[in-house]
Amino acid sequence: MSRQPSVICVVGARPNFMKIAPIMRELPRAGVRPILLHTGQHYDHALNQAFFDDLSIPKPDIELEVGSASHAVQTAEIMRRFEPVLDASDAGAVLVVGDVNSTVACALVAAKKCVPVIHVEAGLRSGDRTMPEEINRIVTDALSELLFVTEREAIANLTREGVAPDKIKFSGNVMIDTLLEHAAAAPDAADVLATRGAQGGDAGSAEFIVLTLHRPSNVDEPEKLAGILNALRVCAAGTPIVFPVHPRTAAQIDRFKLSRLIGAPDYIALPPVGYLEMLGLIKGAKFVATDSGGLQEETTALGTPCITLRDNTERPVTVSEGTNTIVGSDPKTIPARVAAALANGGKRGHVPELWDGMAARRIAADVASYLSRPEMAGPT
Repeated sequence: MSRQPSVICVVGARPNFMKIAPIMRELPRAGVRPILLHTGQHYDHALNQAFFDDLSIPKPDIELEVGSASHAVQTAEIMRRFEPVLDASDAGAVLVVGDVNSTVACALVAAKKCVPVIHVEAGLRSGDRTMPEEINRIVTDALSELLFVTEREAIANLTREGVAPDKIKFSGNVMIDTLLEHAAAAPDAADVLATRGAQGGDAGSAEFIVLTLHRPSNVDEPEKLAGILNALRVCAAGTPIVFPVHPRTAAQIDRFKLSRLIGAPDYIALPPVGYLEMLGLIKGAKFVATDSGGLQEETTALGTPCITLRDNTERPVTVSEGTNTIVGSDPKTIPARVAAALANGGKRGHVPELWDGMAARRIAADVASYLSRPEMAGPT
């Protein structure tokens, strides 16, 4: 009697949680046993638990508890701790999502152990190799045997890099599976602000802007960070800016003594918020300003105009078909570019192909088919 095939599903940081939740639900339905491994790359325990609760993600089967460190140290430590776990496992493959350090670290270990790597959200490219995430994407895709993509441009990227066509599957976007499943449960923005005890700005305002910032290129230099915060104040023109402050950004604001820039009346500064709370804020916002890749996708799905504070994006479909406009991160040019982007209410776009809430089901079916090949069969 053959055993049910199993796959180790890796998460490590907040961007992974929204992607893994529907996959964990669909794999058992396809006859595959998922083994959830949390590397602990994300080190805010309370917020970590909030995401697991919001998304009904089961408790991890394995926790590596790696914690924060430099990219090199963190990647190495994940590899060191993951190797004996993989050695002790009978899993037929390792499934990784996104582009965080946990993704590339576990992919490296699996590939060197000749365990197939499955990459969900493959093929995304910004063209900017100064971004650690870009390196993680390129390396992970090069090591993977099964690559699931969210948009057609990702297929072109992988083909150009020499990935065999039969390894590439156009699945759609699992982030949107999660969003569509939970959007109705998201609280109203006013309730989020009240629950969070919002300070500053007009917390009762019917109109507001959402801002998120976390990328090193935007927050690691005091002049750049101060310039962006001041430029967005100009863009807002008196409309309150709701700013859930990422832990990294909060540390830099404190280090550079910039807290005065995110005070009343222009800013409503919040601690990091949970997934459902953020959905509520996005749904109610006049527009979202961000350097996050995931928010570019979520705003496109929700029809909320998005202003991306970067010079590039690895998710071009959010620009060509969605609500996203790239305005760069130069404080001198941000106000004019934002004004142009928001003329006539901002770009509304439409939902891209296969962002239909069924991506995880397609992925699970393909994973089950892959693991059922004769060469993948375990002992009987």
